[in-house]
Amino acid sequence: MRGETMQVQYLGPLMMGLGHPALAGYDLGSFPPSCFAVELKEGAGFDGPLIEGDVLIVDEDRMIGNEDLMIAKVEGEHLLVRAWRIGGRVRLIPLHGRESLFAREEMLLGVVVSQARRYLV
Repeated sequence: MRGETMQVQYLGPLMMGLGHPALAGYDLGSFPPSCFAVELKEGAGFDGPLIEGDVLIVDEDRMIGNEDLMIAKVEGEHLLVRAWRIGGRVRLIPLHGRESLFAREEMLLGVVVSQARRYLV
């Protein structure tokens, strides 16, 4: 899954407050305690629905469904992937057309439930 993968930077649990500029105005208390935040790292690009610097809210207790965006730990890196359920297994599909793989339970960190973007004016 190396190459054109979308890496993320772990920011921490939402209940810690997180002073990230992209989260200004968000009611972080409206999310369950099982949520944490990640930021898309360099290489995500600057066009499309997801861009470098976006902050994603991830729920580690949310049940994974087909085509959910999720955070997975693969080869020591935190990556944004799309999930696909096949029977009782989950297949991780990179967003940039790289080879997919079946996930082990410890690789699955959570499902993306919200996205925040800091707009500069």
